[in-house]
Amino acid sequence: MVLSKTVSESDVSVHSTFASRYVRSALPRFKMSENSIPKEAAFQIINDELMLDGNPRLNLASFVTTWMEPECDKLIMAAINKNYVDMDEYPVTTELQNRCVNMIAHLFNAPLEDGETAVGVGTVGSSEAIMLAGLAFKRRWQNKMKELGKPYDKPNIVTGANVQVCWEKFARYFEVELKEVKLRDGYYVMDPEKAVEMVDENTICVAAILGSTLNGEFEDVKRLNDLLIEKNKETGWDTPIHVDAASGGFIAPFLYPELEWDFRLPLVKSINVSGHKYGLVYAGIGWVIWRTKEDLPEELIFHINYLGADQPTFTLNFSKGSSQVIAQYYQLIRLGYEGYRNVMENCQENAMVLKEGLEKTGKFNIISKDIGVPLVAFSLKDNSRHNEFEVSDLLRRFGWIVPAYTMPPDAQHVTVLRVVIREDFSRTLAERLVIDIEKVLHELDTLPARVTAKLTGSDENGENVAVVKKTAREVQMEITTAWKKLVADRKKTNGVC
Repeated sequence: MVLSKTVSESDVSVHSTFASRYVRSALPRFKMSENSIPKEAAFQIINDELMLDGNPRLNLASFVTTWMEPECDKLIMAAINKNYVDMDEYPVTTELQNRCVNMIAHLFNAPLEDGETAVGVGTVGSSEAIMLAGLAFKRRWQNKMKELGKPYDKPNIVTGANVQVCWEKFARYFEVELKEVKLRDGYYVMDPEKAVEMVDENTICVAAILGSTLNGEFEDVKRLNDLLIEKNKETGWDTPIHVDAASGGFIAPFLYPELEWDFRLPLVKSINVSGHKYGLVYAGIGWVIWRTKEDLPEELIFHINYLGADQPTFTLNFSKGSSQVIAQYYQLIRLGYEGYRNVMENCQENAMVLKEGLEKTGKFNIISKDIGVPLVAFSLKDNSRHNEFEVSDLLRRFGWIVPAYTMPPDAQHVTVLRVVIREDFSRTLAERLVIDIEKVLHELDTLPARVTAKLTGSDENGENVAVVKKTAREVQMEITTAWKKLVADRKKTNGVC
């Protein structure tokens, strides 16, 4: 006799996933539910919502790596449960981090003797790396001022107004004045002459950017170094330089090996770089390297032993994953100098294809430079009818995420679009993007520009209405402000990364 049993209604194995009771009602969003749900239902619910995210491969706003080889993906997953801070338990992972630090230090021409170990640390990104470098500069400056018997409560850093927001965070979080060199039309990076003029006795360092977030341009670190040497001689100060090479640190050594920006310059005391950008690793991994041991004050290093052996640590956080450290080492030995050079050359060539395609439309001014991070920053030649925010908005219909943003003071009236060329942005995609931009321009030209019409004193039919007459500059500023507000309302954020 065959025995049978009645299947419980709660047994999801007999139900279609989308017919089960777990997906028939909305789940709590702000409070944890009382009961558990099956793993299949939890996966499906989350996976379905994530489909509404943008495609990372088509996110041309970001410098962050969105593709790695399957073999590296396997290494990442195999190490996903390792806590990097447990150095005594995972000595090989610690060794791989040290190898990465030394490889990157040599890449940046650190003055190391034979057998000498480089000074540096892996971080969760360049933001943490900049915080650590800034703290080292602040502490060295404070120690020096104490020895001289001078006040040490008003430190400052000199940067360009084009710096990434992490510098503003450092200044605010650690009570350091941020002295910014303003930009100007046609010059969107820090002017070395103006930067050195702003240096005073309380300047803990001058921060130069190798690869501006706004247009990819490299700042002239060598010129800054030479000018600062002269000022230090005149004043008796020893103001140093930090190079924020978050974007350009893995580009310049391979595309522009003769460019002097790194530890070949005597005043460059520390450099940060993002492994998760052109280091070709998924987010988040960054690195900060110091010129010598003397440039990292010993009192900032903590020694702990409650995880096993004595472990020196200099980080803002404690626990972090090991996967990205292992992935960085994979890329360094897998690609080598030759491989990185090939990747960067291909990115630069694809940037040129995109640039030339945009120039052929006759509609854009190119803001970015040929030498720098492989990206294309561009603005409309004529934005009296439609502007860059509208172009950005309509490109999303094709799946492209292309940011539009205004430049910092005193160039805030300039609005640009920016396309970052990463390793996985192929020649075909570059050509396709140009085609889609042309479609967007055609669509904008055939649609009534309602925002523009309203702000220029016309109705939707083009008839003039009674308004206060405004200059072309005032009209453009109002159009830009209106679209910035529209984009911000939709995205709930208006940052660039």
